[in-house]
Amino acid sequence: MINPDLISKTILFVKEKLENAEGGHDWFHIERVFKNSVLISKNEVCDVTVVKLGALLHDIADSKFHDGDETVGPRIARDFLESENVDEEIIAHVVNIIENISYKGGSFEKKFSSIELDVVQDADRLDAIGAIGIARTFNYGGFKNRALYDPKIAPNSSMTKEEYKKNDSPTLNHFYEKLLLLKDKMNTETGKQIAQERHRYMEGFLSQFYAEWEGEK
Repeated sequence: MINPDLISKTILFVKEKLENAEGGHDWFHIERVFKNSVLISKNEVCDVTVVKLGALLHDIADSKFHDGDETVGPRIARDFLESENVDEEIIAHVVNIIENISYKGGSFEKKFSSIELDVVQDADRLDAIGAIGIARTFNYGGFKNRALYDPKIAPNSSMTKEEYKKNDSPTLNHFYEKLLLLKDKMNTETGKQIAQERHRYMEGFLSQFYAEWEGEK
């Protein structure tokens, strides 16, 4: 039996854990993914509790901020859910979502599949594109002190997982290495529909960026 207070307790736990997080991976990112997950789940046959917990805990300890260690997030999530006496079946499902949700360079193959993972993954990817996706990308680039753009450094859209993790190319390259590729990697019909519009918005931004860079506007 699920504790009716579990979701509200999880929200409080995540807010506390991410209190000082980088702006693109903070509580507000989690909140947007949570809302998008709920929206997408309305059109899917899925376990909404697992979707909500997966969305709330998917970035509890992003490996980018833990020296690339991908075990921290799943471990923190498991410890929290066990402390709340959540059934092992649900815990294992949420942990599998956390372990398989990330983009990781596009060549990464998921080792687990479920409609709940599809929903949360789409919601997370939607927050990486569109207006907010652009803002998050440049926020993280500034956090890492990366150049905005360097015409001499070409994007690499076929990186391995390890190359992707170590990549420090200019921020604009990230559009071609990830953001513009996400539209065609969505899992659900709802995710695909929302992604289309956000993709077009990014294309318009890039056109304007290059025009301004060249002094044409």
